[in-house]
Amino acid sequence: MDKLRAMQTFVKVVDEGSLTAAATALRTSLPAVVRTLAALESALQVRLLNRTTRRQSLTDEGRNYLDSCRRILATIDEAEALLSERHVEPSGQLVLTAPVLFGQMHVAPAVTRFVQRYPAVHCRMEFTDRVVNLLEEEIDVGVRIGPLADSNLVARPLGHIRRVVVATPDFLREHGVPSHPDALAHASCVRFIGNPAHWWSFQQEGRPFFVSVHGNLEFNQTAPAVAACAAGAGFGNFLSYQVAPLVAAGALRIVLEDFEQAPWPLSLIYPHARLLPARTRVFADWMRDELGPHFQP
Repeated sequence: MDKLRAMQTFVKVVDEGSLTAAATALRTSLPAVVRTLAALESALQVRLLNRTTRRQSLTDEGRNYLDSCRRILATIDEAEALLSERHVEPSGQLVLTAPVLFGQMHVAPAVTRFVQRYPAVHCRMEFTDRVVNLLEEEIDVGVRIGPLADSNLVARPLGHIRRVVVATPDFLREHGVPSHPDALAHASCVRFIGNPAHWWSFQQEGRPFFVSVHGNLEFNQTAPAVAACAAGAGFGNFLSYQVAPLVAAGALRIVLEDFEQAPWPLSLIYPHARLLPARTRVFADWMRDELGPHFQP
């Protein structure tokens, strides 16, 4: 008995609702479907379907076996699709989202190189700092920083991003390098609008704690806050990628590294794991290669 063929026949009988309809869908004869199903039940030594002249219904064993058959057949379909896609140039529209500043700094250049390599793909980028529901807003792929709460999403890890405290070398020379986050409570800090942003988060020996910060500059956007910090206005609290160019150039210096919280995951997310279009699979691999090396711990 061809076990794979038998599983396909069993699933088709259930989906079509009758042996006759399954035979038509499979382009075979009714006796052939009956023989295949009987051979499968004999091999498994269980009854999969309760059949009468008027109706059929799954047994408990049949219901469990049906779920297993669907998973196995889907895996085979996915493997065959992957082989086929290797010979197909990715094409079509790809809609993606990412946080605004991260998108501008890292995603947009990587996507630009992607469409230059695969010109048949049309990418539309939507940068926003709100959490986007990919399914509701018909978005194919998202780049997300932080924990993922939606278990319906597939997440491909790209790396990690730290939250860091920075200041200019001149500011540190004038005001001193803090040895503990508590010192920030009496220092000038560049803040974001909103009460939660007035409390900066840290950890010590695995335990989180918060420090209330003060200052005479508040912003609702990251870029001007980074610029103010780089101009010497005080300490700033940013995600590491937001200040990485200034840190690399020596314009800003990271302090209090021993008290940083655990790094946040950087992930590529998409709503479905199976039978993705070739453009989505290739794009996921592309972003892993583009971003992964820059965001390892």
